[in-house]
Amino acid sequence: MIYFEQIRVGGDRNFGYLVGDREKGVAVAIDPSYTPERFHEKAEELGMKITVIATTHGHDDHVDGNTALRERTGARVWIHKSSAKGDDLGVGDGDMLTVGGLQIRVIYTPGHTLDSVCYLVNGKRLVTGDTLFVGKVGGTYTDEAAHVEYDSLKKLLELPDDTTVWPGHDYGVRPSSTIGDERRENPFLLQEDFEAFLHLKNTWAEYKKKHGIA
Repeated sequence: MIYFEQIRVGGDRNFGYLVGDREKGVAVAIDPSYTPERFHEKAEELGMKITVIATTHGHDDHVDGNTALRERTGARVWIHKSSAKGDDLGVGDGDMLTVGGLQIRVIYTPGHTLDSVCYLVNGKRLVTGDTLFVGKVGGTYTDEAAHVEYDSLKKLLELPDDTTVWPGHDYGVRPSSTIGDERRENPFLLQEDFEAFLHLKNTWAEYKKKHGIA
């Protein structure tokens, strides 16, 4: 039986995720951040051991709990190979990783950071970190990074419409979405080309005010 839970971990409305195979008794903690003890305690309560800590990108608010959770569990850290060090498993685009009955596909989505990845769990649930939010996208600081992010988002739109989207922050009107809903409703994904996408990024404050977006 596959277990999947979205967990509020503090910070700036951060989300982490506990994903596991209860039959095999193993679990993955994705971005445990500021409350690693909650992941450990919840997994133990459900009879699972966290064997992997999966990181969507290297910003402090997503990796803050990795060391503490690793010390509690002995879990190995997955992080994009551009940031991997020590005992980390450096993951890359298209890698298919197995934990019990979980099949987790790595989708490399640079833009917000160079090491950003999304994790597609059993072909159904997409944990997007700070690449894609509900109705929004991850921040970028240069036009070049925005273009890289634009290309990464197009990769995500190749997934089926019923793929559920689980972001790294509660920045949208609801805590999760689907690729289909984002394709139809996310203003950034509705832009016809990169120039329009970049313009929206540069004028987002005005757009939010005009359309009453929080």
